[in-house]
Amino acid sequence: MWAVGVTTGGSHGDAELNYPHSRPRHPGVRTMLPLLPLLPLLLLLLPAAHGAVERVGYTPSLTKNPVLEGQTTGSTFVLDQPRCVFDKYSNADIWLVVALESTAANFSNSVAPGTAESAFQNFPEHVPAYMTLNATLANYPCPKPAGDITVLRVGSETSCSGDAARPTCNGPLPGPGPYLVKFLALEGSEPVAETGWSQPIMLRAAKSSNSISTTDEGHSAGMIALTTILSILFAILLAGLVAMLVFWGSDACGGSSTFSKQEAVSVRRYNTHHVYDQPAARL
Repeated sequence: MWAVGVTTGGSHGDAELNYPHSRPRHPGVRTMLPLLPLLPLLLLLLPAAHGAVERVGYTPSLTKNPVLEGQTTGSTFVLDQPRCVFDKYSNADIWLVVALESTAANFSNSVAPGTAESAFQNFPEHVPAYMTLNATLANYPCPKPAGDITVLRVGSETSCSGDAARPTCNGPLPGPGPYLVKFLALEGSEPVAETGWSQPIMLRAAKSSNSISTTDEGHSAGMIALTTILSILFAILLAGLVAMLVFWGSDACGGSSTFSKQEAVSVRRYNTHHVYDQPAARL
């Protein structure tokens, strides 16, 4: 507890409080006191003042191009390209970040592409997301040329999926998902802009052989009726063929199997009239 002493001095009898072990305050301390409540706000603004990442108004989505089939497969999905999204960043490399819905929040924009921390081969066991399909604005011209199919198929490379020397491989997705994706623009190694995360994307799951019904319960009534009609027609056709074979066989057996004996052919012998040399006429 501090000891407080009161002394009286001076002709006016003014009372002065003396605080032991105290030092006179600096004049600037009193002017800084009103700024103390604003200190948390200033601390929040410091990261934004340096190295801030702009959030652009674009969200990746599955393509709705009617020309393309297979919007999702068992290991791939197709996105629209981010056209006219990063036009302010002409020197940036644009990367696609792929994460599981459960791990997307753990991804940091400071992770460099092409490293073990963002490698496809380490996803999803060791890293929350991987970075692939890097491009520049030259690959995403704005506006889109007429007739161009401007999509990205994620998971289309199979040759590099197990190659650790290619950490940015666009390899087949390891499971059905759900997945989240976003685009991230880097100038050098510095992130400068990003899109929002997409909606969850589910892949098509292959049907297990055990789940395929082998009984008539899984067949429609129309299919059963069609099968019955075809079976009846096949039976009628088969019966007709058997009847024709029986008829032809009986006809061949019931025909005449005897042959008339050939009559002997007699040939009469005729003596031809020979012309004999007459004796020369006698003179």
